[in-house]
Amino acid sequence: MRSTVCTLFENHYHEGVVALTNSLYNQGYRGDIYAGYRGELPDWTKKAERNTAIGWDGAVSLTISSDLSIHFLPIHTEYHLSNFKPNFMLRLWEILPENIEAMAYFDPDIVNKCPWSFYETWMDNGVALVHEITSNDMPPTHPLRLEWEKVLEKCGRKSIRRTHSYINAGFCGVARKHIEFLKLWLEIMDTAIKHYNVTPDQWDHSLPRSFVFYVFDQDALNIAAMACSSPISEMGPEAMDFTPGGWTMSHAVGSPKPWKKKFILSALKGVPPSLTDRAFWFNVESPLNYYNASMVRRKRLSVNVAALIGRFYSRR
Repeated sequence: MRSTVCTLFENHYHEGVVALTNSLYNQGYRGDIYAGYRGELPDWTKKAERNTAIGWDGAVSLTISSDLSIHFLPIHTEYHLSNFKPNFMLRLWEILPENIEAMAYFDPDIVNKCPWSFYETWMDNGVALVHEITSNDMPPTHPLRLEWEKVLEKCGRKSIRRTHSYINAGFCGVARKHIEFLKLWLEIMDTAIKHYNVTPDQWDHSLPRSFVFYVFDQDALNIAAMACSSPISEMGPEAMDFTPGGWTMSHAVGSPKPWKKKFILSALKGVPPSLTDRAFWFNVESPLNYYNASMVRRKRLSVNVAALIGRFYSRR
């Protein structure tokens, strides 16, 4: 299977793009990464060159190696970037070469841990999705699911799948043959804007969890998983290191992010470094080298010291 990767970022999240890129390459990914961005590009992209062949206004491309390039695609939208994922992926499908058979979206605070060939197998089997740790047990009779069925009615659709877990929207792998899933995801988000007073820039989670679109992009994705005609292939929360035993990827949800965290200070407050913190700082050197070597050594040392402190003192 011929596949590609995409992500969306703005502000300091470019540091996450570095580790995501390295982690993919170091696990065998070769090809192109399409990075949609808002705002200014960081200094490490200064050698990127204008690329009119992609078919995206303002696109610039950075060659990392003979077999890896990042294409930076400017985004102009009122949407919070988290809510822009299906729009972005569908627009990419319009410009991708016809021989690309699958696309994986990763949030820029994710680090990959497994061979790329696994993702291709996963996406070929169905829309690749990962469970959240929160509400991981979310049976078909859950009151929110019953309310989501009413959302589907407004779309002229109905639930056709008895899903039992809540899904995280930080990763989504979609084969071209399953592009219907993305169209449905976008349709549900448009329905939320039209009928549920949701705004495209919604992200602050100021509404109660009982609201059907409390996490706009993620709740809409879960509704799409209930109603899409495409097969889905789910992994548990361990696939993002939300629980122990994971081997697929690490997702740094919450804040501060690994590139912002002061590990020893956090450990002294009872919060030891996470698996994702470690995964990040061990994926920042190659093939993209944004940080100087002495800083990487200091950060890795601080992670190890903080982990030692955490063995004796932790709030968890």
